Parts: sequence; structure tokens; C-alpha cells
Amino acid sequence: MALLPRILRQRFAQLVALLLIVSLTAQPAMAQSVLRDAETEALLRDMADPLVEAAGLRPGNVDIVLINDPSINAFVAGGQVVYIHSGLLNAADTANEVQGVIAHELGHITGGHVVSAGDGAKAAQNISILSLLIGIAAAAAGAGEAGMAAVMAGQRAALGKYLAFSRVQESAADAAGADYLSKAGITGKGSLAFFGKLLNQEYRYNRSQSDEAAFNRTHPLSGDRIQRLREVYTVDPAWDTPPDPELQTRFERVRAKLFGYLSEPALTLRTYPPTDTSVPARYARAYAYHKEARIDDALAEADALIALDPANPYFLELRGQVLLESGRPDEALSNLRSATELTTSEPLIASMFGHALIATENPENFEEAEQVLRAAVNKDRLNPFAWYQLGMVYAARGDLPRAHLASAEQQVMTERYIEALRSAQRAESELPEGTADWLRAQDIRMQAQAALERERED
Repeated sequence: MALLPRILRQRFAQLVALLLIVSLTAQPAMAQSVLRDAETEALLRDMADPLVEAAGLRPGNVDIVLINDPSINAFVAGGQVVYIHSGLLNAADTANEVQGVIAHELGHITGGHVVSAGDGAKAAQNISILSLLIGIAAAAAGAGEAGMAAVMAGQRAALGKYLAFSRVQESAADAAGADYLSKAGITGKGSLAFFGKLLNQEYRYNRSQSDEAAFNRTHPLSGDRIQRLREVYTVDPAWDTPPDPELQTRFERVRAKLFGYLSEPALTLRTYPPTDTSVPARYARAYAYHKEARIDDALAEADALIALDPANPYFLELRGQVLLESGRPDEALSNLRSATELTTSEPLIASMFGHALIATENPENFEEAEQVLRAAVNKDRLNPFAWYQLGMVYAARGDLPRAHLASAEQQVMTERYIEALRSAQRAESELPEGTADWLRAQDIRMQAQAALERERED
């Protein structure tokens, strides 16, 4: 009898861990790194905007965030943000396939599924606690085996309750996604093609399609989803609408670019050998060569791309990046300046240009660097790299109060709250009281204090 309570406690601990599935799966982005690239973000935004509008949301209020993760996945984790793994872009063959995924995730947003997931967890928790109490009561009465059976049965019932709830939400998101594709006039062929890839993955890894397997899944079986969606898509007026060829061309470029940036150079060069002179192949090889410090080869690929499209800001950005990161910032300026102008100061490109101006160590470039970087943070305040560079400019020019403020901006964004608090306090004490910068320093100080208090409570 002395052993039984400990076993029950162990079962209860397992049960609690099981219920934490909800919170762990809802916020995986927190443990992963975000990939930011101007060209990729512009593409994802253009792919998503018609769907966002079809979903009844405002395009400017929905963000598509790329996560550095090789697995094939996408998710929402609260708010109007869709997270897409880099592995999903690599697995997709067409922009239309990715649009199908985005439409599905928008279905989760409009359905409020992240918020309502707590309801499913609560129902499962109620079953779990009840079975645990029954098990303890049975154990106290001397029926140890019956108590264990009650706890284990309760665990399975709780898990089944939550998984069933999750599958209902996934089916609802499938239906909503199909509706958004239809309203946007976008064919569902890509959506079906991508579900087919998921089904092939399940077969490859011997994942059963049986009823028992279906019980243990958070998502409906891929085969069932394909069958249901095919019935919807094939009768939709948009079914035979050709996908946007421009989006597809851009998608192939971005996918190759990401592959070259993330993969080992040897793998990139096997996948995109020098005999392949297409734009995506040159893009991928440029990054592979750059990673191997084969600067002349990387520049040769960038030059070939620019020769094909001299006004493409992303090709100019690539060449400037290779030069800058190879210790040749002076040579990078013209390319990065042109890229910044062509994109009307796109924040990520402007940040790199500002960095190059500072890296020349020429004080004559600092005024332009300040203008460029201020324009970048005005368009995208959540850009810690730009704030860091702006702080360097202020410090070099002797404007220490604003240097402290820029540091505070960067530190609070990267969750370095103690440093942010100190920098904000110094900026607040040195800036003219009542000015916009002084008020911003005050805001950051209070934000950092609140974050530190939450950490202490946890």
C-alpha cells in the first residue's frame, strides 16, 4: 500500500505533462529563430494578402513569419500571425501550395482556435482529475489494481477528448481555408497537392491510416482530408484558374535563396550544380560560395543575376551583402544604396546599407547612415539590428543620450531586460524632459520593469 500513492503521483505528473501539450504546441516559435529577408517577406505578403482580405481581415494587420526549422509545418500561436517553417517552403513545389497552407492557418485565426484550445484542455483536465480521484479512492479502499485502471483509463479518455477537439478545429480550418481560396479566386489544386505530400510522408514513415491511428492524432487523417477537400475544390469556380506565374517565378527564386543560405554548401552545389544557369540556381550557389569564402565565385553569380535584371533590388542587395561581409564595405555602398532607393528604404535592406556606411569607418558617411537607419526604424521598429547600428552612429557622433535610447530599444526587443532598464534609465535622465525621445525612454523603462517583475513572480 505504501507504493501505490507514489505510482498515482507519477501518473498524475504524466497527466499534467500530457495536458501541457496544448501550451507547448501553441507556442513553438518561442524556441526557434525567426528568419528575416526582405525578398521573402515581400513574397509571402503578396501571396497572403488576397487570402487575408477574403478572410475578412486587413492585410496590413496579418504577419507571415518565417521560422528556421527544417520540418514541414505551419501554425498560429495567438494574434494575427501565421508562422511558416523554412522546411515547408523547401518541400513545396509551387507558390499555390503555400497559399493553401496560409489559407488553412487563416482559418485558425478567424476561428479563434488558439484561444478556444483552452476549452478543450479544460474538458480533458476535468476527466483527468475525476479519474485520479476515483483511483485514489479505490486505492484507499484496498483496490489498488482497480485504482490504477481508473487512472489509466482516465488518461486515455482525457487524451481522446483533447485530440478529438483538436481534430474538429483542424477540419474547421480546412473548410475555412477552402472558402478563402475560393473568394480570392485562387485554385485549390495546390492545397490538394500539398496534402498529398503530407500523405506520402505518412506512408514513408509507416504512419498508420487506421481508425486507431486516427484516434491518436491532433489532425484528421490526410487521406480523409484530401477526399473531403477534393469534393469542395473541384466544383469551385476557381478550380481551373491558372496560378499566378509571377508569384511562381518569385517563389522559385526565394526557395533557392533560402536553400543556399540554410544548407551546407556541398549540398547546395549538388542540388544546383554549375551547369544549371537558371536564376534560382545562381541565387543558391551565390550563397553557397559566400559561405565557403569563395568571394570571386559568389560575386560572379551575383553579377550574372544583375546582368539579367539590373534593376532588381534583391540581386543588388546580394552583391552588396557579399562585399560587406567580406570586409569590403566601401565597394558595397553603391549596390546597397541602389537597392535601398529601389525599395523606397525597405527596412532590412536599409539596415544593411546603414551598417555598410558605418563599417567604412569614415565619419563623412555617418550623417547618411543616421538618415538611412532612422528611416528603417520608422518603418519597422521591431528591428534590433537597425537600432544597434543607429546606437553606434549616435555614440560615434557624441550623442550619448540617444545612443542609450537606441541600445534600450534593441535590448528590450531581445529580452535583455536588465540591460534595457539601465539603458532606458540613463537615456531618460539625460534627454530633455517631455520630448518624444524622453517619453520613449520612459516607456521602455516601464516595459523592462514589468518584464523583470513577471520573471520574479515566475
